[in-house]
Amino acid sequence: MIRVDTNYIVRYLINDNVQMADIAEKALTTENIFISNEILAEVVYVLLGVYGISKEDIANQLLELVDFENISLSNDTVVRKSLEIFKTQNLDFVDCLLCAYSNQDKVLTFDKKLNRCIQQG
Repeated sequence: MIRVDTNYIVRYLINDNVQMADIAEKALTTENIFISNEILAEVVYVLLGVYGISKEDIANQLLELVDFENISLSNDTVVRKSLEIFKTQNLDFVDCLLCAYSNQDKVLTFDKKLNRCIQQG
């Protein structure tokens, strides 16, 4: 299993450096890759803050990426649910992860927006 960092995923998605994007694409499409939630959160942060990509486009691109058969996640169900929440809720991605985790674990927070998400199920 190979872990990739944020830059690999960003280069693949943005394709702003063709040489790096090609290397990243080869790895992300042919190797057994593990992507942690921390890396996904950082990818979202970079795409949103640095590149100004919309939340919906980020979620759709990442959902497409995690559909690759060779990509493994720490919790596929939680990641997919959090990306769906991220598209529509005014929450940062980490809060979307927590909201998605609330379907299987109790989540305690003082954050009103996160609590609303948790209560909506």
